Amino acid sequence: MSKTRTLLFLCTGNSCRSQMAEGYARQMAGNDWRVLSAGIEAHGQNPRAIAAMQEDGVDISDQQSTVLTEAMLAEADVLVTVCGHADEHCPVVPGSVVKHHWPLPDPARAEGSEEEIASAFREVRDEIKGRVRKLLADADPAS
Repeated sequence: MSKTRTLLFLCTGNSCRSQMAEGYARQMAGNDWRVLSAGIEAHGQNPRAIAAMQEDGVDISDQQSTVLTEAMLAEADVLVTVCGHADEHCPVVPGSVVKHHWPLPDPARAEGSEEEIASAFREVRDEIKGRVRKLLADADPAS
């Protein structure tokens, strides 16, 4: 029987990118993974991120925007920072943690019409989906 591993996504405010990554990982990971997301700060969930994920059939509306704790870091087997600020300000990670950095643009900073902003969210969402799929496939010893 395999041990459940913990996958933690970290962002600045835990409102967009890390929330989307958590949603996809929960959908794709199966029972071998416990999936969490957190932020250096908690900014609440971004309604546009929720809408973009809903368009792809993933409901993240019940997820919580949380602040990173030492306990989360201690439990993590894999840590993924999804923005430069989180990568730079992440506390020291235990040596056993496999760390990845995904320098994703922040769709919450997108400007323009509603459609242009929604498009920015979709682009980041699709990038995250592909990266989560690859991360889980690469981490699966059976693959």
